Amino acid sequence: MSFDNNVPTKFPNLTPKGPSGELLLANERAKGSFKVDELSKFMYTEEWLQRMNKVLQVMESDPAFDKTDRYYLSREDKIKSSLRKDKRLIEVVKEQNWDEVDTQIANFLYDQSSPFTLHYNMFIPTLRNQTTDEQKKLFLEPALKHEIIGCYAQTELGHGSNVQGLETTAVYIPETNEFELHSPTLTSAKWWIGGLGKAANHAIVMARLITNGKDLGPHPFCVQIRSIEDHRPLPGVTVGDIGPKFGFNTVDNGFIMFDHYRIPHIAFLAKYSQVKSGTGEYTKPPNAKLSYGTMVFVRAHIVMGVRYALAKATTIAIRYSAVRQQFVDASNPKKWDNKIIETPVLDYTMQQYRLLPAVAAAYACFFTGREMIRLYNLNQEAMQQGNFSLLADLHASSSGLKSLTTTMAIEAIEDCRRACGGHGYSMFSGLGQFYQDYLPNVTWEGDNYILTQQTARYLLKTFRHVVAGKVEKSEYNQTVTYLSHYLENPQAKCPASTPTDFMNPELILSAFGFRAAYGIAQVAEQIDRHGRSWNSVLVEINRISRAHCQYMLVRNFIVTLQTDESLAKNKPMLKVLRLLASLFALHTMEKELSEFLVAGYFQPEQSMLLKQQVIDLLEEIRPDAVSLVDAFALPDYFLHSALGRYDGKVYEAMTEMAEREPLNHTLVVNGYEECIKPFVIKGLTNKPSSKQDPSQVAKL
Repeated sequence: MSFDNNVPTKFPNLTPKGPSGELLLANERAKGSFKVDELSKFMYTEEWLQRMNKVLQVMESDPAFDKTDRYYLSREDKIKSSLRKDKRLIEVVKEQNWDEVDTQIANFLYDQSSPFTLHYNMFIPTLRNQTTDEQKKLFLEPALKHEIIGCYAQTELGHGSNVQGLETTAVYIPETNEFELHSPTLTSAKWWIGGLGKAANHAIVMARLITNGKDLGPHPFCVQIRSIEDHRPLPGVTVGDIGPKFGFNTVDNGFIMFDHYRIPHIAFLAKYSQVKSGTGEYTKPPNAKLSYGTMVFVRAHIVMGVRYALAKATTIAIRYSAVRQQFVDASNPKKWDNKIIETPVLDYTMQQYRLLPAVAAAYACFFTGREMIRLYNLNQEAMQQGNFSLLADLHASSSGLKSLTTTMAIEAIEDCRRACGGHGYSMFSGLGQFYQDYLPNVTWEGDNYILTQQTARYLLKTFRHVVAGKVEKSEYNQTVTYLSHYLENPQAKCPASTPTDFMNPELILSAFGFRAAYGIAQVAEQIDRHGRSWNSVLVEINRISRAHCQYMLVRNFIVTLQTDESLAKNKPMLKVLRLLASLFALHTMEKELSEFLVAGYFQPEQSMLLKQQVIDLLEEIRPDAVSLVDAFALPDYFLHSALGRYDGKVYEAMTEMAEREPLNHTLVVNGYEECIKPFVIKGLTNKPSSKQDPSQVAKL
């Protein structure tokens, strides 16, 4: 080219049409009825917020954690960037003397999984919980020093949820005191394993233990898969990356197959079950329920994670909706400095109906996540004393809640993206890639539809016990309580006669409890009396799990507001949280209205009262909308969104991010000479006035 093509495109130095986003958000914040920082401290604690700010300062000032180019990178560059982040974080932890909480905050703020994520989240916890002292020295200590990098290889190409169907085998060889790992079929290939594709040199491999000719089902083994010296796959190991995915492309999800691959006896994780050296004699775990506690812990934290997902999505959408102006509301024109302006879209009832229930859901998940963690700790203490009475209810509820809340989150993220209109489709919104990367949550740690069966089995068993008089009411088991209330009066009716009657917490809880119990009773009758197969009632099984868990979410929200002493001292904060609790409960009721009607608890005319109260709540909460998402205390660095910035400079951020698009770093696109120019030049040469300056024509 005869000119310098490496000239970036820049927008002219203009300001957006007023009023500015900054002023509009300041106006919103002035409407708040409570102190935002007090609500933030209530949710996180002041100490955690201070820690976050200290960690944030380090993250924002270090190039390895810079997010500027995040939306423009290729798959290969994403992996390189993620590995740099992993390496630098290890260094920073030492430099700053960070503890585990600080490191967790750093990963939270970075908000993007990386090749080492499974090393921390699955490999190390498994080594901590399932190894002997000897194995801790051999595997855990090097893992903590990053001398070995690991992953967790359970899922296979042909089996995911059905862990008992895994095909990889580990046959004990008594002559050499080894196990032989083997992948007998194509479907036995381990698949989807985070960190395995390129980063890990060790893996926890779940394989079918076969000793003395007996198949004892899947057990964990700690297996070296790549050379420590040069990182090449070891002989007998075929390993690689599974390729591009719908999202999560900063992680090297991998596959692995074993060809009669020998590993030493010490590789078998032996804290709970053992294979005796030489004879292959097997000793089974003392209690099969011990692993349930870990699952409850993981799922309780997933529910807490849902709160962050909902908080992020709603923070972006609410702030943008307060800044974005469209149309003039003729019946109620918006004025600014005595001039009529377009209406902020957050003032439209439909936008409030789309977004405010999601804000309420974020707070609901916070209270339930907190309660689940409290019950987990209570259960751990009880199990140490040999008391497993809490475990079944806790495990069933955590399974159903993981399913329900992650489904709620993924639906809300997409609803928030759509509520941002056309700009929501841009990666710069912060919602597109977020949706893609969050989506695996509905599948991992238990597929959301499969998990509801675990919950339903417990609910049906408990119902049968209550009917038979085998259990008593307990403050720790709300399932027994609402089932007992239903059986005492299965013809109960909702007493509401006005919209505001639906604001009564007792009425709300009675309605949710009755609806859940009715559904459980109907499924039990279909199976026990009419002989229906489990498969034939799977749709209803999903519904009763959902109903039970919605009851749990609503109850935890309402009861906490009634009993928390710190909230009782802060009337403005308590008032807005009560409004949110009511909105969450009533909006959920409205979405599930058919089930309340089928149960016979609601009458058709009460439906209109419920719908009206939902609309009234939107109007009441609307002035606090921005303050409620500000209270989530999510910094701009975390959000990485042009639309969700705290300062409201939406349009400035959108144009700045567009300037960073690599295509805009040259005047003429690569490929012009080959694909565009031949046609354009041909057109010029065919024109009669051939003396015309081609450069002038091009400018036109």
